[in-house]
Amino acid sequence: MSEPVPSVTFPPAFLWGAATSAYQIEGAVREDGRTPSIWDTFSHTPGKTAAGETGDIAVDHYHRHREDVALMAELGLAAYRFSISWSRVQPTGRGPAVQRGLDFYRRLVDELLAHGIKPAITLYHWDLPQELEDAGGWPERDTAYRFAEYARLVGEALGDRVEQWITLNEPWCSAFLGYGSGVHAPGRTDAAASLRAAHHLNLAHGLGTSALRSVMPVRNSVAVSLNSAVVRTVSQDPADLAAGRKIDDLANGVFHGPMLRGAYPGTLLEATSSITDWSHLRDGDLETIHQPLDALGLNYYTPALVSAASSADASTRRADGHGLSDHSPWPGADDVAFHQTPGERTEMGWSIDPTGLHELIMRYTREAPGLPLYVTENGAAYDDKPDPDGRVHDPERIAYLHSHLSAVRRAIADGADVRGYFLWSLMDNFEWSYGYGKRFGAVYVDYATLERTPKSSAHWYARAARTGELPPLEG
Repeated sequence: MSEPVPSVTFPPAFLWGAATSAYQIEGAVREDGRTPSIWDTFSHTPGKTAAGETGDIAVDHYHRHREDVALMAELGLAAYRFSISWSRVQPTGRGPAVQRGLDFYRRLVDELLAHGIKPAITLYHWDLPQELEDAGGWPERDTAYRFAEYARLVGEALGDRVEQWITLNEPWCSAFLGYGSGVHAPGRTDAAASLRAAHHLNLAHGLGTSALRSVMPVRNSVAVSLNSAVVRTVSQDPADLAAGRKIDDLANGVFHGPMLRGAYPGTLLEATSSITDWSHLRDGDLETIHQPLDALGLNYYTPALVSAASSADASTRRADGHGLSDHSPWPGADDVAFHQTPGERTEMGWSIDPTGLHELIMRYTREAPGLPLYVTENGAAYDDKPDPDGRVHDPERIAYLHSHLSAVRRAIADGADVRGYFLWSLMDNFEWSYGYGKRFGAVYVDYATLERTPKSSAHWYARAARTGELPPLEG
């Protein structure tokens, strides 16, 4: 037998958490004044989700939140990152808040605090009110102002008890999968609209940050969670390096440029000039977007591997890991080919490469010095099944978590200021266009009975959270 892998110890103040999003877990889509979001509409459109599955019930967290919080406490979680359903709080995306909707989140926050769990709120995790989409959605500038109004309403209601706030989760997915490739809600396929959406999401972040700070105590932290890509090239050939730069601009620079530096990359503007003249970028926008952040959230799953495309690579953009579509989520990058990254894979087909997480953390340590970092999503989908005794063993997920948390610890040792880690996800849930076929949870959910069963990875993570030390793995 080989020697055990040495244990890895984290700083005492490191925050151990788990994450979810509203549409993926809440259900209760027609209760207490909630109206449809773009994901309600999209999932009810034939052919858009696996087996036509929807989030109508999801895992019924709306009615089972006390049970779920008790389970979090049993697992020793110090923090829980969840998102607010915009259409539950402000059903039309305009006007006053619906107090019944806010009351659910008040109850959830109170329950978390009563169990000693720190709430972390994400204001937007892809579920735009359908009425705002009907008015044009994120490609329209007004949506950013509607978001600021919504942020103010939620900040006023919960800012006295919740200290950690995130404006947007993965705006890249909202803009480019929602309006470019169409594999996410609202399912539009317009390259120019996707770039306008990206800019207005940036503007929403800036306006929302200001709105939150105008109504909340100064002690509160405001951040954003980006699924910044780790872009690697198949060679150092200048053409491949240029392809890598183009994807890095579209995956990363389009958001962190204005948010962290107050400017879009010039190479991005040049590469997309045949698609848009960027007239939607108005005077003063970059100053509005470039708000000082209190922290930055990084979501990481797998790296990207690209090259310059040849005539034989016409369909290689399908290998980017973001779902199949005849339309690209990479505007202006039809000359870039995506390649399968090597190594073992999760059920999503994503390669397992913890070195990418270390690389990502160190990049932002260099590019945003002094800004605290959180890993706000990281995890893996596997084909988990209960054994005859009803237990769910998932050693692959334990190995995944161990390797990626070890990468986080290496980054801390290398000087990165990483304050916490949020496992994706707390429990199995509705995985967007994949329906219920991909299980990311540390807690198994029987979708017929909605019974929750912590997997072996949940117990492993609970031990890590309680001790601050990764339980060693046997080789």
